[in-house]
Amino acid sequence: MPRNKAESHERIVAAAKDEFLTYGFENASMRRIAANAGITASGLYKHFPNKEEMFAHLVQPMLDEFFVLYRQKEQEEHDAIEQVGAAAAFLNEDALYTMEFIYDHLDAFRLLVCCSQGTRYENYAHKLAELEEESSLKYIEALRRHGDHVPAFDRKEFHLLVSANVEAVLQPIRHGFTREEAMHYAETINTFFSKGWKWLCGME
Repeated sequence: MPRNKAESHERIVAAAKDEFLTYGFENASMRRIAANAGITASGLYKHFPNKEEMFAHLVQPMLDEFFVLYRQKEQEEHDAIEQVGAAAAFLNEDALYTMEFIYDHLDAFRLLVCCSQGTRYENYAHKLAELEEESSLKYIEALRRHGDHVPAFDRKEFHLLVSANVEAVLQPIRHGFTREEAMHYAETINTFFSKGWKWLCGME
């Protein structure tokens, strides 16, 4: 990308992020973005085909990175079960590393959680819950293969509990917590939910 075009692209991305964070996707104005980026409205379309692709440019790289981290942690938990059993597998800090990631990419998460209505990302909290539910069921099956007794449970209730756990992690974004406040809250989440999950899995 030529230098002038690259500089324009950077200005557009910065202006788009500010616009979406201020007004949300649905009320964001391409004309305002163009004006704040110092280019014509038609010039925006040389960089992005539409407003939603502009929004995607701001959140998708973060999501791609998050899913790589998520699968890595998922594998680590699976390996812990295979090597040392259920008790050690629960000695994790899921909410802590997730919250660290969120606050390392806070603007992208604010866009995703608070500003994405009207985009293909607007139900992403639900999609994250589905991902976590799938991972948790794999975890439980791994426990059972390892020989641990996990009692039968209601799948509908399980879905609601997983959704509540995911939503709990996202709440600091909605409430404007500082990183320090969010990390303290993440420790609380770990303590609160880990006892419940251990009970569900027959460990308490």
